[in-house]
Amino acid sequence: MEATAAASRVVSAPENPPNPWIPRRFRVAARKQETSDTFSIELADAGGEEHEGFSFRPGQFNMLYAFGVGESAISISGDPAAGGQPVHTIRVVGTVTRALGALRRGDVLGVRGPFGSAWPVEEAAGRDVIVVAGGIGLAPLRPALHQLFADRARFGRITLLYGARTPRDLLFGDDLDRWSRRRNTGVQVIVDVAGPSWHGNVGVVTSLFKRVHIDGPDTVALICGPEVMMRFTAVELLQREVPIDAIHVSLERNMKCATGFCGHCQYGPAFVCKDGPVFPFARVKPWFMVREL
Repeated sequence: MEATAAASRVVSAPENPPNPWIPRRFRVAARKQETSDTFSIELADAGGEEHEGFSFRPGQFNMLYAFGVGESAISISGDPAAGGQPVHTIRVVGTVTRALGALRRGDVLGVRGPFGSAWPVEEAAGRDVIVVAGGIGLAPLRPALHQLFADRARFGRITLLYGARTPRDLLFGDDLDRWSRRRNTGVQVIVDVAGPSWHGNVGVVTSLFKRVHIDGPDTVALICGPEVMMRFTAVELLQREVPIDAIHVSLERNMKCATGFCGHCQYGPAFVCKDGPVFPFARVKPWFMVREL
């Protein structure tokens, strides 16, 4: 019964997506401060027209436009099955994200999207799934985790390894607690630096591999975080016999236009915004393993 109910919640991408060049008007329906420099906003359509809802696939992103300031590529971090009101989790790192952070409930912004490739959740059916996230990299992975747990019976063991700088930088604490209590699921959390009140793991996220069992040939891996973390994570997974074509990474870097027009996100022969941001590791390995590229 769980699988039947969950399957009905999966939302596919729209057959006639909106014009990617024209922002749609959305208003801030809710705002939550996640950490000192990171917040989430839930959006509702403010276009004044009837829409079928906002559909996206886990791993995709939107271009969020702060009027009079500019736009930024931000992954969608909400539940794909929720429909109509996308959620974005944003860290303040520059002018545009600072302007987005100043928005309050009822304020209006522009949205273009969704864009990009998706996490291969459907292809993972019948196999174990390991999700490895670093810092705000948990946000692009959160929709995939929502979909995995919505249709839990279709997958084997789900393992989440999540690392952050400090305990105060951990995202989605309620989700982490809820996921850790699901059957056949393991959640391991680690921080780089901890105070006396932290009683959990301390170190880099790859050190958590010694705490989990991985059935390599029957595992699909989803990774998002700093590139150095993803590089070492991929090495760990390959050493544990996870097939290279079953490892997927998200390369959200330097995206400016979302259509491959500006060229800022060129990565070898690919454009991250058009061909990604989710890539099979085998496709990007030649460039991914080159430091500072």
